[in-house]
Amino acid sequence: MVVISLGVSLIVVDATIVGVVLPQMVDGLGLTTSDAEWINSVYALVFAALLIPFGRAGDLFGRRRMFVAGVAVFMLASVLAAVAQSGPQLIGSRALQGVGASMIMPATLATVNAVFTGKERAVAFGLWGSLISGMAALGPLAGGALATGGGWRWAFGINLPLGVLLIVGALALMPETRQPGNGPRGIDWPGGALSVLGLGAVVCGLIEGPAYGWWTATRQFEMGPFGWPSGLSPVPVVLALGVTLLAALVVVERARAAAGRSVMLDLSLFRIPNFRRGNLAAALINVGELGLVFVLPLFLLGVHGTSPLQISLAILPLAIGAFLSGGYAGRLANKRGPHRVVQIGMVLEVAAVVALALTITASTGGLGLAPWMLLYGLGLGLTSAQLTNVSLADVPPAQAGQASGTQSTARQVGAALGIAVIGTVFATSLGHAMAGRLEESGVPAERRAAIAEQLRESAGTYARDLDGTPALAVAADESLATAARRGALTTALILALGLGLSLRLRPSSDQHRRQSELESLSSHENER
Repeated sequence: MVVISLGVSLIVVDATIVGVVLPQMVDGLGLTTSDAEWINSVYALVFAALLIPFGRAGDLFGRRRMFVAGVAVFMLASVLAAVAQSGPQLIGSRALQGVGASMIMPATLATVNAVFTGKERAVAFGLWGSLISGMAALGPLAGGALATGGGWRWAFGINLPLGVLLIVGALALMPETRQPGNGPRGIDWPGGALSVLGLGAVVCGLIEGPAYGWWTATRQFEMGPFGWPSGLSPVPVVLALGVTLLAALVVVERARAAAGRSVMLDLSLFRIPNFRRGNLAAALINVGELGLVFVLPLFLLGVHGTSPLQISLAILPLAIGAFLSGGYAGRLANKRGPHRVVQIGMVLEVAAVVALALTITASTGGLGLAPWMLLYGLGLGLTSAQLTNVSLADVPPAQAGQASGTQSTARQVGAALGIAVIGTVFATSLGHAMAGRLEESGVPAERRAAIAEQLRESAGTYARDLDGTPALAVAADESLATAARRGALTTALILALGLGLSLRLRPSSDQHRRQSELESLSSHENER
């Protein structure tokens, strides 16, 4: 369990560190808002698109083997990210990290799902969540310290010693598990291709919407010798293509299943109520979590010029809260049921983000965010591991890899969409708020538009370049606070939808059986 949990922690640490040092990357490489969103979202996108195929591959060829290969790929990608000299190089390295992560995650979840049963199951998932949250607590602090001392490139170096330890530990301690030798075998490559292209198109459209316009083009789009209709943004075309490809994925998977062939996405799994509801709830939770962690460091840097280490200390209460509650979640799940633990955690998350949205001002710093981030972390620790437990509890062991990959895919699609949607809300609100505040400033219209656009394109970091003009600096700070509030309110709305879904979760069949046995035993004792 330690090796398995630290394997997932490798993925969590990387995502957390990148969130902390992202403002430094923006400054160091001259990145745009779109670049910054892609550095975060391409990792989640590739991760999401390949999770189910690699989950299936782990079922067939061995989950430990897939885990070790994934760690090796992740380490190589980390080296490439550390030496990147431009935005495209860094985005490419992050995509390769997504490949490695997509090999690691389903192997760990499928192993836990196959090995642990009964009362041990809730405790195992509680330990899994607790160790992940503990590494999340250390990740931003270590990443911030490394970035402050030696620059953001050193933040990727933390993956290398951890990766070596994981490979040695997996080969020595992790059991090899795979699918029994019955049922259709092989990998569904057409389904994998449709998944990659469909998800890629949807997330690409969401990220590039603010840059190119949601319907009418706001900048020129070139297509080489083929040309492009004047006045039409490419974004609605890309989004429509993505939806069409995902619809084709469903058709292809149904046809392959009816023919008895292997499928990448086993649609029959969605007939399991808790699996269906749990996956959608997991996606919504990750929309909120990743979107929030993307926006808040940019707000702190833009308003206060905060260093990576100080940003780490502002985000740290979230991870500490998750660590504290994650360790208790397994015991509470055995008493109240995993579904109840998920519901309690979701209530805490929604309350924390609403409070955050209501209290952010231009003068809010890390200490002002800390109480609400701690409360959010407490809810996240209760929710994360036990939601996975509830979602996978009724899945047959032979389908553990596919189900684990699907569950993780839902989370990573949520992560990619969270960065895209909430990042879009933040950037769009920032530009509009700044333009509105400058209308009565006496600044010429052309200059006002240029300042608002520069602030939006820089993800708020341009605010500190306005310090020489106090009126403009104040307007930028107020605009950043407005954008952060709107981002937090959007997050709260999405999490509230997740809470609504969690209220429909029910005890698993195994838990229900054990509860009936306890009630029967209690009844016999009373009769005696």
